[in-house]
Amino acid sequence: MQIPESYNPVARDIAQALIAGFDKHYRLFRECNRSAKTLFEAADWPGIQQAVSKRIQFYDDRVSETVMRLHKEFHADKQSDEIWQQAKLYFIALLANHKQPELAETFFNSVFTRILHRDYFNNDFIFIRPAISTEYIESDPPSYRSYYPSPKNFRHTITNIIHDFNWQIPFTDLRRDLRLILKRADEYLRQQWPKPEANYQIQVLATPFYRNKAAYIFGKVINGSNIYPFAIPVLNDAKAGLSLDIILLEPWQIGMLFSFSRAYFLADMEVPSGYIRFLTGMLPGKTKAELYTMLGLQKQGKNTFYRDFMQHLQHSNDEFMIAPGIRGLVMLVFTLPSYPYVFKLIKDVFGVSKEVDRKTVIAKYQLVKKHDRVGRLADTLEFSNVAFPKHRFTEELLQELRTLAPSMLEEFADQVIIKHLYIERRMKPLNLYLMNCDKTEKTRIIKDYGQAIKELASANIFPGDMLFKNFGVTRYGRVIFYDYDEIEYMTDCHFRHIPIAPNPEMEMSGEVWYPVARNDVFPEEFASFLLGDPEIRKVFMEYHADLLQANFWQQRQQRISDGYIEDFYPYPEEERFIHRYPQYFA
Repeated sequence: MQIPESYNPVARDIAQALIAGFDKHYRLFRECNRSAKTLFEAADWPGIQQAVSKRIQFYDDRVSETVMRLHKEFHADKQSDEIWQQAKLYFIALLANHKQPELAETFFNSVFTRILHRDYFNNDFIFIRPAISTEYIESDPPSYRSYYPSPKNFRHTITNIIHDFNWQIPFTDLRRDLRLILKRADEYLRQQWPKPEANYQIQVLATPFYRNKAAYIFGKVINGSNIYPFAIPVLNDAKAGLSLDIILLEPWQIGMLFSFSRAYFLADMEVPSGYIRFLTGMLPGKTKAELYTMLGLQKQGKNTFYRDFMQHLQHSNDEFMIAPGIRGLVMLVFTLPSYPYVFKLIKDVFGVSKEVDRKTVIAKYQLVKKHDRVGRLADTLEFSNVAFPKHRFTEELLQELRTLAPSMLEEFADQVIIKHLYIERRMKPLNLYLMNCDKTEKTRIIKDYGQAIKELASANIFPGDMLFKNFGVTRYGRVIFYDYDEIEYMTDCHFRHIPIAPNPEMEMSGEVWYPVARNDVFPEEFASFLLGDPEIRKVFMEYHADLLQANFWQQRQQRISDGYIEDFYPYPEEERFIHRYPQYFA
């Protein structure tokens, strides 16, 4: 791209400062991701968790650094509109051979919007629309490797795939694991596997994806027009070595690995758009926004989500409305029926029973963002100064916003601006779900509700308010927690038994006869507000009666204090090789 000689050199220097800020960010991002291989090989599970958590802050830190530099060196907020427009054109020119142009454009937007007023938030100044195509960016080495097996050397090909990841510790029994991979694939594909065609091949992403205690191999078998995706989790037993835990072949099961309720992956990517393109070919039900987010590129995920959302608004005409369910005491929640998300903002005044403030609620949401969500906490996209078309809001919703969150609202003739907003995947509130399901499903969902609480406890999370209205049910039927204003670390809680009353009169009085400090929790009390329905009580007591005892919580606390990190499998445990084929592990 040729820049006219008449353009101001200040604009060029601003553009170069912006690209330098982004390049520093992505260099540190990749260094963090590369460390995952060493941490995995060392079975350093706290190290993996810390890497995922600290990486989240990288982006905002580099944006802040760049904003400060632009203010200090160029008095950025005093520059003319013409300078900023020229800076954008210079910036585009610098992206001509860049490996991450879409991420750099988002970084430009993040810096710019911290400097100038939203009146400038249009395509003349920022990247409302992408300027650089990511379709044919080359990576060295390529983003994926291709293998061309024949029926006679299929096992040998799979062996090469595994060895090409070059893990520095041995497998416990790779011959056994490969045999089970082929056995399970044959069972699954026997009825639908056509004769191999001329372009029969296996493509595998060159980088494993690390999260928690596993490394994930993602690939697809291509046979003519047929594509069969697969994922193989690799586990590391620090004493016995590596093992292939399962092969996932159902697209929905592979998609679950990228669930919004899971922690982000660590994956070293020179050209992230190549990885996204590969994954969308495997998982057409996942949006690019979701995939960018799950690869730790949450700002790009936000940017892509917002573009998709704006596109949806242009092709729909339904109205934003108050979300169904019991209205919360802290968050005001609304939704657009045609779009599978809810929009949440913090009210100005909370219910009388709430002892938190806005700053605390924001901190709770940030806690969840950085914590291992173990498949039971909904991730959120956080936005500032979001403009909505006013005519798409119901009058009831506008009145709620004016009454309950006026400080978060700016109204204009044709727009509503919400200053701070969280966006989450829409789920069916658990209390409504239980009202409309049969006995068999109610049993299954209450079992999963109790299991969700136990898994959160093992991950050092106490939900605080465990009412059914604070949980949702996903499209896959999993119970997820999504109300965070009372969430606490398990290790910050004091789980106690209710002391015996000194006399019958005090026990019958309804008043507590024992001192209660902040963060004291009495699990015996849970039954009184959770188990009013006899059917629910019966199921809960059969499977999760231990949740009503302080001993359960104290034991989980002790395991956390001892540094033990639980195993959480984002796929059916009964499908793991060790359970599906126990005869091979005798």
